[in-house]
Order: sequence, then structure tokens, then C-alpha cells
Amino acid sequence: MFSMLHPLDEITPLVWKSGGVFGSSRVQYVADHTLRIVFLSADPSIVMTYDTVQSLHTVWALRRVKPEEQSLVLKFPEQGGTPQHMATSSSLTAHLRSLSKGDSPVGSPFQNYSSIHSQSRSSSSPNLQSRSPTISNMAALSRSHSPALGVHSFSGVQRFNFSSSAQSPRRPSVTHSPNSISNDSFLVPETEPIVPELCIDHLWTETVPSMREKNSQASKVFISTDLCGQKFLCFLGIDTLLVLEGSGNLVLYSGVVRVGKVFIPGLPAPSLTMSNPMPRPSTPLDSISTPSKPLNKHLGPLEESVLLSPVPELRDSSKLHDSPYVEDCTFQQLGTFIQALRDPVHNRVTLELSNNTMVRISIPEIATSELVKRCLQGVKAILPKETAVQMLVKWYNAYNAPGGPSYHSEWNLFVTCLMNMMGYNTERLCWTRNLDFEGSLSPVIAPKKARPSETGSDEDWEYLLSSDYHRNFESHPVAKALRLDPLEVSASRDDFSQSLSLDSSTLLFSHIPAIFFVLHLIYEELKLNSLMGEGLRSLVVLLVQLARDLKLEAYMDYYYRDYPALVKTSRQTCIIDQVQTGFMLHPSFFSAEPPSIFQWLSSCLKGEGVQPYPYLPGICERSKLVVLVSTGGQGIQGMCLVLSALPCFTLRDLESLPFGVALPIRDAIYQCREKPASDWPEAVCLLIGRQDLSKQAWEGSLQKGKSSVGTVLSSDIPSAAESEEDEDGMNDMNEEVMSLIWSEDLRVQEVRRLLQSARPVRVNVVQMPEASDHEYIEEKENRLLQLCQRTMALPVGRGMFTLFSYHPVPTEQLPIPKLNLTGRAPPRNTTVDLNSGNIDVPPNMACWASFHNGVAAGLKIAPASQIDSAWIVYNKPKIAELANEYAGFLMALGLNGHLTKLATLNIHDYLTKGHEMTSIGLLLGVSAAKLGTMDMAITRLLSIHIPALLPPTSTELDVPHNVQVAAVVGIGLVYQGTAHRHTAEVLLAEIGRPPGPEMEYCTDRESYSLASGLALGMVCLGHGSNLIGMSDLNVPEQLYQYMVGGHRRFQAGMHREKHKSPSYQIKEGDTINVDVTCPGATLALAMIYLKTNNRSIADWLKAPDTMYLLDFVKPEFLLLRTLARCLILWDDILPNSKWVNSNVPQIIRENIISLHATELPSSEDLSLETLAQAHVYIIAGACLSLGFRFAGSENLAAFQCLYKYATDFLKCLSAPTASITGHYNLETCLSVLLLALAMVMAGSGNLKVLQLCRFMHKKTGGEMNYGFHLAHHMALGLLFLGGGRYSLSTSNSSIAALLCALYPHFPVHSTDNRYHLQALRHLYVLAAEPRLLTPVDVDTNTPCYALIEVTYKGTQWYGEATEELMAPTLLPELHLLKQIRVKGPRYWELLIDLSKGTTHLQSILSKGGILYVKLRAGQLSYKEDPMGWRSLLAQTVTHRNSEARAFKPEAISAFTSDPALFSFADYFCKPTMDMGQKQEILDLFSSILYECVTQENPEMLPTYIAIDQAVRRLERREMSETFELWQMKLVLEFFSSRSHQERMSRNPTRGLFMNSEFLPVMKCTIDNTLDQWLQAGGDVSLHSYLSGQAPEESQLSMLACFLIYHSVPTPGQLAAGGLEGSRNFSELLLKLRRLHVPVRALLRLAPLLLGNPQAMVL
Repeated sequence: MFSMLHPLDEITPLVWKSGGVFGSSRVQYVADHTLRIVFLSADPSIVMTYDTVQSLHTVWALRRVKPEEQSLVLKFPEQGGTPQHMATSSSLTAHLRSLSKGDSPVGSPFQNYSSIHSQSRSSSSPNLQSRSPTISNMAALSRSHSPALGVHSFSGVQRFNFSSSAQSPRRPSVTHSPNSISNDSFLVPETEPIVPELCIDHLWTETVPSMREKNSQASKVFISTDLCGQKFLCFLGIDTLLVLEGSGNLVLYSGVVRVGKVFIPGLPAPSLTMSNPMPRPSTPLDSISTPSKPLNKHLGPLEESVLLSPVPELRDSSKLHDSPYVEDCTFQQLGTFIQALRDPVHNRVTLELSNNTMVRISIPEIATSELVKRCLQGVKAILPKETAVQMLVKWYNAYNAPGGPSYHSEWNLFVTCLMNMMGYNTERLCWTRNLDFEGSLSPVIAPKKARPSETGSDEDWEYLLSSDYHRNFESHPVAKALRLDPLEVSASRDDFSQSLSLDSSTLLFSHIPAIFFVLHLIYEELKLNSLMGEGLRSLVVLLVQLARDLKLEAYMDYYYRDYPALVKTSRQTCIIDQVQTGFMLHPSFFSAEPPSIFQWLSSCLKGEGVQPYPYLPGICERSKLVVLVSTGGQGIQGMCLVLSALPCFTLRDLESLPFGVALPIRDAIYQCREKPASDWPEAVCLLIGRQDLSKQAWEGSLQKGKSSVGTVLSSDIPSAAESEEDEDGMNDMNEEVMSLIWSEDLRVQEVRRLLQSARPVRVNVVQMPEASDHEYIEEKENRLLQLCQRTMALPVGRGMFTLFSYHPVPTEQLPIPKLNLTGRAPPRNTTVDLNSGNIDVPPNMACWASFHNGVAAGLKIAPASQIDSAWIVYNKPKIAELANEYAGFLMALGLNGHLTKLATLNIHDYLTKGHEMTSIGLLLGVSAAKLGTMDMAITRLLSIHIPALLPPTSTELDVPHNVQVAAVVGIGLVYQGTAHRHTAEVLLAEIGRPPGPEMEYCTDRESYSLASGLALGMVCLGHGSNLIGMSDLNVPEQLYQYMVGGHRRFQAGMHREKHKSPSYQIKEGDTINVDVTCPGATLALAMIYLKTNNRSIADWLKAPDTMYLLDFVKPEFLLLRTLARCLILWDDILPNSKWVNSNVPQIIRENIISLHATELPSSEDLSLETLAQAHVYIIAGACLSLGFRFAGSENLAAFQCLYKYATDFLKCLSAPTASITGHYNLETCLSVLLLALAMVMAGSGNLKVLQLCRFMHKKTGGEMNYGFHLAHHMALGLLFLGGGRYSLSTSNSSIAALLCALYPHFPVHSTDNRYHLQALRHLYVLAAEPRLLTPVDVDTNTPCYALIEVTYKGTQWYGEATEELMAPTLLPELHLLKQIRVKGPRYWELLIDLSKGTTHLQSILSKGGILYVKLRAGQLSYKEDPMGWRSLLAQTVTHRNSEARAFKPEAISAFTSDPALFSFADYFCKPTMDMGQKQEILDLFSSILYECVTQENPEMLPTYIAIDQAVRRLERREMSETFELWQMKLVLEFFSSRSHQERMSRNPTRGLFMNSEFLPVMKCTIDNTLDQWLQAGGDVSLHSYLSGQAPEESQLSMLACFLIYHSVPTPGQLAAGGLEGSRNFSELLLKLRRLHVPVRALLRLAPLLLGNPQAMVL
């Protein structure tokens, strides 16, 4: 036999372990072809096999092999097994018993019962003689584990019953004779044995059957569970089993115990009259399974059906069939009989009758009433398994006898049944005799009730008076209200005439104490459910009877205190012989003092030491809960966490707890609701009624892939206007949130108008009179060409605006808006086209524009979307013209992280096409997706495109220049921050790569050098001087040389061969060409030393301060140097113009022309042009660094400083001196400033910056080229980054990305990549991070305004500070923050603490920034009521004095939408015409309602009213049970408890019951009522109670109230306390402290105890 543990594993042989007789165990392979596996079970982990030779079934335990056994098998792989035949029952029984830890039933678990049929009651043919395989009791196995779950070995001596030798699994078996040993000595050395994984241990083999035909393996094997949870392995799951026997009878089994025949009304059955036509449908037992084949012998050749009833009769089957109905009746005699069973579902099954009709029947429940179910459960848990099964079977038969009882009398039937089984004679015991079975036909009772006479007699009246019904009615409130006098019942004659004794031979006699204790625990459990009051009253009668018979005084007293009215009614005792008492099993947990849950809680609240409370699993669940909560956690939070951790506890359960027990829990919930923590699990938040938090927790726990965000905050219906106009790529923005952020104006529409590139532009040219039509057309087309420069620059900005705003549908292509380069000329709206051939249009003019268009479209896709490789390929366009857009789309997917899903095969596919744009997009995209991972596969991919990374001898690949640039930047991205030595070395050399001899490396060298510099900067990002292992490379010195020039060093490394011969085209001496290498080197220095504040490096980058040196530096490079220097001295950057000007060297500052001068000064030795250009570039560089330093911070000072410089530059452009500086230079600087401004205000949509951008948008003539438009619209895009949801980060990685994207040299025309590869402009995505916090009202699920308070951590520039923001708002960078709080008073407060870490907030922001908030009662949202004047509290709480009177019930609607509270206000708080004395109650109710809704705890309303009612009832002296008084006592103890007092001193205004004098008044009323009773003669009955005599009947109820309220000890405890000799009060005080009697009670007891009753009555 072989096993396999996982579909992908090898199959491994099975081994078995044989226990030798003399303790030597052997392990060998299972290789017996006669064994068949017939059954496998995972829990318990067993295998059943059938031996075809010996026709025996065997059960094995399955487990994992232990290592020592593995080695044993592998050492002697060839040994065969020697099976031994011997008796196994003893060892197995012992083995099972040892496993079952005392649970196993008394006696051997294997009894060979005879078959049911062997009693030959069946009337069928003789060939139906059946064999019954032995049933093995599996109770012990139920604890063993499945091998998959861990190893549970069955140790101990096991023996085998086996039929033929077991050989090595590698060869077929040679010998078949039993007991032969295979001694083949040759081994095959080459094949190594397979290591076995599973091992089987022998457990049991059936005894050899006397008569059995060959090949009779069991047709069905299953595990059956009986009512008590024991498991049985049956040959042939589940509480009970319905079996159709050969005789046509339906029989119900539980495990192997026969419960009884099933009687089906409506089917003809002999001698039975029908009472109800169909059994009532009932809810299922656990489940009922039936064999699914038609199983009747008479149907034909179904051989197996003989096996079908292996379940034996019990020994005492006579007892089972007490009911006369379970008699043997077969259906065959009457023509219709049951032919088969089918379709079992739970407890329902269909019968197929022989006349082809079908009947659906349901097998009745074991109990329907909650009380009986609980009691059965408890008794079942406490009795030994076998006894329990018998008891349940008896009860089931009594309860489900045909025409059995209805719901109400079920309890009465149960009591009778139980007491009979305990040995009581229920006929003689008066209260059980009078139990009313509602005239049911139950066979046990019906005959005794029958009265022969029609006329009736006096006995009838007495019978009525002594009935349960009458007694209940007497204590009923209605009887009190009607002032009915109680009737005296003449004691019935036979009540005390003879004492009854118990029959000790009955089933449950010896277990009476255990059953009593369990029923008492159930009684305590039911007290915690205010819906079970009826059940309690029924149960207490039974308990009193048992307590009296067991002579348990303490329990008697306890029940009397609980139910004074009920207990006085029954006094009949039954005598239990002393001799027999010895046989009773008193369980170890039985306690002499009755366990009381209320008493326990009371001690807890007073802070006394408490005993552990007894607990029965599955039964005392509420008690467990209350106990856990009271001892629960540290303070309030602990309490709520304990509560929510209990799976069964909900707010509904809290409502049914009695109010005194629920109050501490409610208080904890109330406290938690005020100040929750943001990271509590969902269950806690639901419990404390903070749906905002629970929804947040639920969204947080959703797996990352599901984008729930899109669903909450998207407006799905496009407006009519949008659907008509063409797709401009901006339709999927979230209008709802944007309209909240920018609610005052239409700036978002304006941005859309500025950025749309899908519609024709308006070409407005006036035709001059002298111009011919042809010239006019040319003029229009030239104008269009100018406008197209702008149109082509728009997509980059649009990509920023729509960043991550869309979740694509996986079945549709991504819509990419058209890039429209046509125009319309007014007045006739004629089309103007560039392709008419009238003017020269640059070739491939739009190819980069469409690349950007593709990127913009791709960047709409949110990172959380679900996309796969197939969808990416599916978007590939069919037409070649769109290939550029697709290339951009691929790059975008890399930037938002989806490109990692694209299969390697497809990447290879795209790269081999050799399409330049696709390669650029793909390489940059893949690298961005693998940012900083040093991914090897991607490195290989990139290296192919960089000659310097290939070995020197490799074939020269013809890689397009731009692709090389992209690959170099890609290397930088993949190795970002890793300081990888080899990469850094190559990149350092590449910055100064000389042009080659042929034409290679000659064009656009600048962009390659810049890319190498940027890449080098990324690789060593922020490492500064501690570049480990690179000191020999002299990185900073080499970069400095590249920056300022000098002699070229001899090229080291493997590529020197390539650079030996000089270029034939470019004469470049042995000096470095600074024009090429300077930008890359400068930025590389900036990035390597980023934020390191390294002054020595920064000084290299200072602008030169002599005219001679200034002449040597390109003004543009001064911008880069200034920027680099400021980035290194990060902490020195200050947001003011003084700091900006401090970067300008002195020589420039002294000779500078003011920006507004009208005429030029002349000077001999100074070149004004150089100075002016240097000046503007240095200022622009400083301003750009300011933009980096405050990126995404919306810092006001930085904004004002930059705005001032921007307006200065604008003025400068129109000043006469502009020509000196040069328009181009001024435009460049203005663009840089605009970008800096947009960086600082990123995502904020600031209006002033928007106006600047719009002004620049309108300028289309003159110097304005493609590059400037690109810069202006990038600024516009940054300003509205992601539709206001995103902002920029200032982390090192972000700054590197922004340096690539915002490199301050802009392309001159749309195909210009000479100085900077255009594709890099999109790397800004790597710096964008979601920082918008959008409050969403949890009830309406719409975004709303909420006030939040942001606390900043202190830094070197400012101390800890708080700022109030109106959300939705962009948060500052999270690492700057200490905490965020949603502030009241309108919304429930909520604190997000960032000192523990920012992950919680980051996950909220990345899921769309949705923060759920919840409006408080009586508040309106900020949208409806901006100033807060309309809220209801503002109107009503102005004067607190008369609030209750002033509170109109109608006004409640502003506070709550709870219909229950509305109707309460309607029915109980509205005055009617004739009020009279009701006015007082009405006022009370009004003020209660007012307090509940304004304090937002309407759930306290029932508690208030319950307390009020209870106290009124006590005043009228109508308390027939002391339940409510206990609750009052717990409430008062809770409010005087230490923990509560401490909390109140800290926070006096919030809390339950706080603003009223309600509780003190109630306490006072109770005290007065009880003291009045004491003075009016109560002291007499109290005295007689304490001295152990019976007090008079009329006083019983009030006496019990007094005893409970004042915690008076029982007479027994007082006697034990030795109070007899006390002479004075102080002695008494000392002695009673031990009994925990409070002083106020002692004052009232002292006179009685000291013997002068009149002395101290208060």
C-alpha cells in the first residue's frame, strides 16, 4: 500500500509496526495483496481494512512515521512480516481505556451483541438470516488526530492479525501461504528505497465469524455519534440514525442504542388510532443520515441489505419500551409497506411506499422548550455516558409518544419523567400529581386523571384551589391590583398522612446530588436572562423539593429568599433511607453554600475576595461571560475587549441581561464610546456602538486586492454633458470629493478645460486685406502649428491631474483619448489641418506627444486595481500608428506597479520588435516597478541595452541611443539606494564616455551623460561620505572634475579598448568636455550628498564670485549648482527672500540691474549680460531647491516667497531690460519658479498659482516653445495632483524622482531629447503619495466635512504645535505628525495616534483616505449648518434649570431616528386631558427620555423605568420574588464601588445616571419602605427567622426583601459565627465583619441579636 500526502508529492510506501510478544517491535512495509481498504477517516485518524482471504475487518490507527522507524525500515528493507494470530481483545481494550482518560463507559467497549433479527420477530423469508459484524466503541478514538494535523501515535502493545507475509514493496509478493517468511537474500543495490511517511498501528480485528460466505466485505462503513457524543464505528454521521429493517419497520438508533420504532400517523398500522394527522415539523437534531440505497430485501437482488441492521438491542430493552405504542407492527400485512428511505436532510426523510406514493416525515426533536433543553444538556454533561444515553432514550420515548404533549406541558412531563427515574413516586407526591399535562394522551398519566362521574364534586374545587394555576394567579400582579383576598386552602388529606420514600433501584437514584447541583447552576444561569422568568419559577419548585429531601438547609433558605411566595406552598418531604444515602455519589464540586451569581458579583463590586465561580461548558455561558467581564481587564478597555472576544455576545444579549448585571457592562461601553482607540478590532467597535470605527476596521481587514475605495467614493453616472462630448480622459475623477475640497468655485472645470487635448483648437487669424487666400491659409496653418506645440505638451499635465483615479473593467480596453492636432477657424468653423502640404511640418512631430498621451491614460489606473498580464496584452492596439501610445501605456503600468504582472515572455516579445518607444517605455516601466530591489532578471534585461555593462568581447548590438539612456536610468532605479559598487563604477565612467571613432555616441551625448549622472546619484542616494568599499573610486573627486573640467584621466576598466582611437567627427582633446558632463556630475553630487549638510562638498558647488570665473560657466549650470548646493545643505534652507538672495555671489549683487530699470548702465570691465543671466539662473536654482525642501507642505512662507519671485520674473519679461538677460533665459527661470510653486502647493489647487498657469497657457507666440508649455502644464498638473488626492513627499527617493522629472532644461521642440530624455518627465509618480483624508459619514455613506486637529512633533525649527483643519484636506507628511484627532462637538471623537507608527494611517490613505465619522445626536453636518446655530442642543441647553419641562417630546426627532424612542415619547410623555396624579410620572418619563437622548445612551431608558417600577412595587409591598431588589442592590453597589468613584472624580460630567438625582431618591425610598415595615411589626418575624422558627405567612415576602437588601446571613451562618454571647454592639460589629454584613444592616439587626428588640429600631 502506498500513501501520498499532497497531490504533488511522490507516493511513498506505507509501513506497519508489529508489536512482538516479547516486547520487540518490528517495522515493515505493508505489502499484502489480500488487504483492501474499505474505510478511511480523518478525525479520528483510522483506516479499516478487509482481508479477502480470512474475511475479517481490521481497524488501524494511522499516523506519521517516527524517524527511528524510518531508519529501521531503510536498514532492513527486505524483511518480511511474520503475522501472529492471537487474541487481541484484551490489549486493545486496555489500550483504548488508557486513551480515553476515564471517559470510557464501564465494561468492555466491545460487546458482541446479537443481531436484532436473531430474535426472529420478522415475518420474512428464512434467507434473511443476517450476520452482524461486531460494533467497536470508538469513544476512545475520538481524541486521536489525523496524521495531517500532527503526530498522535498509538503506543502500547499491539498485536496483529494478518493473513499473509508482508514483503518489500519493490517486488510482487512471491509467497501466499500464511505464516511463511520470505527469505530472498539478494538486494538491488542501485535503487535506493523510498522513505515512508505514514505508519499504521493495529487497533482491533473482528473475531472470526461462525458462518460467513466469502467476499462479504462491509458495503458501508461510517462513524456514528450518539446523543452523548460518543463515537462508534459501524460497518455498513450523526446523532441518530433511521434504519429501515427487513421487516419493514422504521427504527431509530442513537449510536448503537436502539431508541424505538418510528410510528407514522397516516400510514395504516394495526390497532392504532390516529390523534394528529402529521407530526409537526420541528427544527433539526444535529443531523440524520440514512443509507441512501433502497434497502428492502423484497425489492430484489440487493445482497448487501442483509448487513443493514447491525445495531443490537440493549440488555434492558424491556425498560426502553415503556410506552405501549412502540410495539411491533409491520406494514406488509396491510398491503402498503415502506419500500425505501431517501433524501435525508437534517431530521427529515422521505419514505417510499410500495404503492408508489412518497411521504415526507420529520423525526421529532429531543426537546422544544428552552428550559427542558438546558436541563437535558446539563444532566447529560454530568452523568456517565452510558447512564446519560439511557436517560435520554427514556425521555425521548416518553416525550415523543404518539400524541405526545404540546409545548407548555413539556416541562411538566420532563419533571415527572426525571423524578420517576430518580426513584420518586410522582403519583403520591402532591405537587407532581397536580402537574397539568393539558389533557394530553400521554399514556403514563391519562388514565389516572379520568373521573367517572359526570356531575363533579367538592374535591374538584379543592383540586382547583391547590392547582398550580391558582397559586400562580394569587401571586399575579392583577390579583393584587384587583385587591383579591387570598383563599385558604384546606390542607388536602393525604398531604402529610404518610411520608414517601424513594426507590433506590432506579436509574438516576445514585446521581441525585449531582443532578441537583447541575440544575442549581442552570437556575443561576437562567437568572441572567430576563426572558426566562417563567422557566425559573418552574425550576425552583423542583429544586426546593430536591433540596428538602437532601436536607440542604442553606439551599432551602436561598430559594426562600429568591421566591418567598412560591416556596411556602409545598412542604411534602420524601424520606431517603440513611443506608441508601451512602450509595449516593456526592460529586467533588458539590458545595454546601449555594453558588449565587448575584452574590458573587456583589462581592466583586465591593472589592471583597471572591471564590472562583463553578462553570459547566456549554450550559453556563452567560455566567462565564459575566464573571469574565467583572474580573476582566485592566479598567474599562479591558472589559470591552473581553466582551467582544466572546463570539456569542452581542448587544441583543446585553438587552436580556438583568439591569443590575448589565449596568457595569453598559458603563464600560459608554466610557469606551467616548474615547476609543483607533486600532481596536471591528467587533469591539460594533459593541460600543461606534459604527464609524467598526467600518474602518472592516475595510482595513479586507485583503489588499479588493478595491473597496472605488465603490464608496465614485459617482458612477456620467452627466449628460460628459457623455455627449468626446472622451477627454478626465471623466473618471471623483467629483463628489473634489466638490467638497473646492466648493466655492469652478476651478476643477477650468483645469479640465486647460488640459484637454481631444478637441480641435480654435485658430483665430484675421485675414488682412492685402493677403491672398492662399497666404491666409498658410498663415492659419502656421498659427495652428504654434498652438500644436501647446497641445502636444498637455498630456503630461493631464496624467498628473487624473493620477490613479480610475479602476478599469478587466473586460474592456482602457480608453485612451485621441490627441487632436487639428483646428477650427471662426467664423465658419472650417477645419484647419497640418497635413494639407501647404507648410513644412517636422517629421514624427507627434510621436512623443502620443507617448505622453499613452502614459497619461495609463496613469489613471489606480495601483489597487485588479489587472493581469492578459489584460495588458489585450490593450495592444491593432494599428501601428498607436504603437507610441501603447509604449507610454506600458511605462505608466510600470509606474503604478502593475507591470510586474506582465509575463516575461511578453516583455521579451515587445523588446524583440525593436520599436524604440516600446523599448523605452518598457525598460523604464519595469525598472520603476522594481524600484530599489536589485532584481537580477531586470538587471540582465537592462544590461543588454547598455554596452558598458556587456563584456568587452560581446557582439556590438545596435541599440538606439534613447533606449540606452532609458536603460541607464533604469539601472539607477533598480539599484536605488543600494550603493552597489560595480554599477556605481560603470556609471561613473559613463558620465564621461567619449564619442567613438565611427558615428556612435556622437549625437545627443548630453542626455546620456545626464542619465548616467542621475543613475549614479540614485545608486548612491544619500550615502554621502560613507560609501562603503568605494574609496578607491574617488567618486566625489571624479565628479568634481567632470563638473569643472580638466585633463581626462586614463580610462580604466574593461572598455578602454573601445575608447583608444579618437572620434573621426568630433575634435575633443584630452580635456573633459564640461558642456557634456557637467549637469550629470552636478546632480550626482547633489543626490549622493542629499540632506547630509556636508559643507566641504557644498563649497565646491558655490557660484564663482569673480567675473573671470563667471565667464567660464554656462549660466544654466549655475542653476544646477545652486540647486545641488542647497539640496546638500538641506537644513539651511529657509523660506524667505533673504535666504534666496544669500545664494547670489557678491559681485553680482553689487552690479545688478534692478528688475525694473528702464535704461542700461554701461560698464567697461563687466559683461552685464553674463551677470544678469547668472543672477536669474542662481535665483531660479535657489527657488527650485525651496520647492524641493517644502514639496507638498503648503508652507505659507515658502509660497509667498516663491510667488513674489515669480511675479518679479513676469514683470521682468515685459521690462525693456529683458533683452539683456534674454527672453529665453527669463522664460526658463519663470517656468522653474512655476514648477517650484506647484511643488510646494502640490495637490492643493491653490488659486493664485492656477491663475499664473492659466496666464502662461494663453501665451502661445514668440519665444514660447514646446518645452515651456510642458513645464507650465506640469505645474498645473502638480497643483491638482491626482485630483487633489495626492501630494509630494520629501523622502530621498522622491527627491531623486523629482530631479529626473523636473530637470530644469526643457526640450525646444516635441522631438528634442538632446539634453534630457522626455520619458523621464513622468517619474514624478514615484514621488507622489496619497495624503487626502476624506471624512465619510458612516450612516449616509457620503463624504462630508469634519473638523480635525493635527498635532506636529517638535523639531529644531518649531516646538510641538497643533493646527485645526477642515477635512477633506491634505495631511502634512506623516513623519512630521504626532497625532490626528477628529474633533467634537458634532462628530464622535476619534484619535489616530502616530507615535506608535504610521502604518494604520498609511493604509487608510492608500485606500482612498476614507475616514469614517459618525454624527452625534442632535447635530447637523457642517454642510447643512455651517455655523452650528441650528443644532438642537444650541436651542434647548441654554438654560439647564428647566430643561425637562422645556423639553417637548416633538423635539426628539432632531436627536434620534429610533422609532422606539419616538413612540415612547408619543405614548408616555404627552399629557392627556385628565391627568390627575399621573402628571408626576409623565414628568419623570420626560426627564428620563431627555437625559437618555442628550447623553446619547438611549439604551439606558429601560433601566431607568425598571428601577422606577421596582421601587414602586416595593412601596406597595407587592414583591413576590426578590429578583428586582437584587438588581437595585447591584446598581447601588456599582455606583459606590471604588473604581467608579475614582473615574467620576477624574471626569465628573460624563457617565450614566450622572445628571440626575434619580438614584439617591430611589435608594432613599427603598430604605424608608423597609424600615417602616420593620417598625410595623416586621421585627417580630425577623426575630423568629433568625432564631430558626417559621415566621408568619403574610410577612414572608417583605422579610425576604429585607434579608436580601441588607445581606443578612442565614441562621446557620449566624449560629456558626458564635453570636450568642455577644453583650454589646462593638463585639457584634467585630464578629459580623467576618460575615461581610454591612454596617447599615448591623444597625437594624443589633437590637434583635442583643436581645432587646425595642432598643435601637431606627
